Amino acid sequence: MNRDDLEVDLAGPPRAFDDFYRSEYQSVVGLAYVLTGSRTAAEELSQDAFTAAYQKWGRVSTLDKPEAWIRRVLVNRCRSWGRRKSAEFRAMTRFRGRRQPLAEMPNSDEEFWATMRTLPTRQGQAIALHYLEDRPIDEIAEIIGCAPSTVTTHLHRGRQSMAASLNATTTNNAEGTNNAEGTK
Repeated sequence: MNRDDLEVDLAGPPRAFDDFYRSEYQSVVGLAYVLTGSRTAAEELSQDAFTAAYQKWGRVSTLDKPEAWIRRVLVNRCRSWGRRKSAEFRAMTRFRGRRQPLAEMPNSDEEFWATMRTLPTRQGQAIALHYLEDRPIDEIAEIIGCAPSTVTTHLHRGRQSMAASLNATTTNNAEGTNNAEGTK
């Protein structure tokens, strides 16, 4: 190996990866956030996904849609993160012997995404990719690894569940307000 080869090896990522990273980072972190509900986890999982892309950039850069590839990696990492968190929570619950109530989210956007996170995994992923990133059905199917008709089903079922859940929350809040007014 001559000195010129060594300099090329140490030069860092190809310019195309830098551009890819800059153009996709914010939306990838946003997707990770709505899937996990944690800003810290979103940033870490996004960095992990970009690290994987960097390591395989020679292959990833030749794909028709490297942005779909990074999102698929991210969705899989978010799913794994959720499983780990769920296992940790169950272990801590057994250890403590009681569950801690979740804090209420006052922000309506946060309420929407928190409700989305209660859906089955694929439904939540489809909702996030469709409504947060405005991805078409075919691209969502490619990212989460299923048929477009399955994505349509996930979106339909997810919207129904969320509507019921959000409507119940709104109804409960309105009833609580009416009850409070009636007791004054």
